[in-house]
Amino acid sequence: MTSDSPSRALDYTTVATERRERQRANRALKQEIEEKVEKQERRRQVGFTAGIMAIAVLAGLGLLYVATRGGDDEEVATDEATTEEVAEETTTSTVTGPVSAVSVPAPGGTIDGPTECPAADGSSERITTFAEAPPMCIDTAASYTATIATTAGDFTVELDAAAAPETVNNFVVLSRYHYYDGTPFHRIIPGFVIQGGDATGPTPGLGNPGYLIAEEPPPEPAEGETAYEVGSFAMAKGAGPNATGAQFFVVTGPSGEALPPEYSLFGQVTDGLDVVTAIEAIPTTGSPQDAPTEEIYINSVTITEG
Repeated sequence: MTSDSPSRALDYTTVATERRERQRANRALKQEIEEKVEKQERRRQVGFTAGIMAIAVLAGLGLLYVATRGGDDEEVATDEATTEEVAEETTTSTVTGPVSAVSVPAPGGTIDGPTECPAADGSSERITTFAEAPPMCIDTAASYTATIATTAGDFTVELDAAAAPETVNNFVVLSRYHYYDGTPFHRIIPGFVIQGGDATGPTPGLGNPGYLIAEEPPPEPAEGETAYEVGSFAMAKGAGPNATGAQFFVVTGPSGEALPPEYSLFGQVTDGLDVVTAIEAIPTTGSPQDAPTEEIYINSVTITEG
């Protein structure tokens, strides 16, 4: 997937050079943003230091869990070597200014029977519990973008319906039912991912919308390449196949880029990467929850078709 052609599936034989250039550009942009944040922090004399992250490597599997495991928990996994690299990092995190207030949504309703397609104009009432996965509600030949308004600012994602039609459809349906409104970014690991999208709680990171769908992971990358890059927009999942629900993550650094191709890759951040970086910079409680010490919420997700 490329940011200039969001409807094209990954093809590592034809876009390897382009991908390397984009990865270098993303890393350069991220470094520039971090330098600006550091300068702002010195001017404002507001700083927070997070301790060394203790990441548990489980029985040789190297799985990083969102929280204590349960049957429907969603996870992001990485290999053991990458996990150890993350565990060695010491991160200085900075909050660069006031954040907006969270828009408190109406309580989420329930659909007990088959899920109907929500109104494309966003006028459907808020639903957070579903009995069944949604039908195909999008036009897979169309292009879709998601504007994610958070209390730290907005960022935009180009969704790739051609590469991951079921995943994009699921995200669009949930967004148009306002599932994500008022939900937190409950997990932050610098250099790895920021993760959110759980509306059901009460402990963020353990819920799903009431159903699970199959994964649509990217192809196995060519030698020397990675399946994900900074700004990749992907779905978290539970253990085993067909375990994707509603939670998503944004790759923020090399440890996230090194993830195995097991998670549905369905979009790319094309604008607002500085907001993603600002969220990543918030101090956390450390392993195992990796919860931010400052609450950051999604106010809304607006889907644009065109």
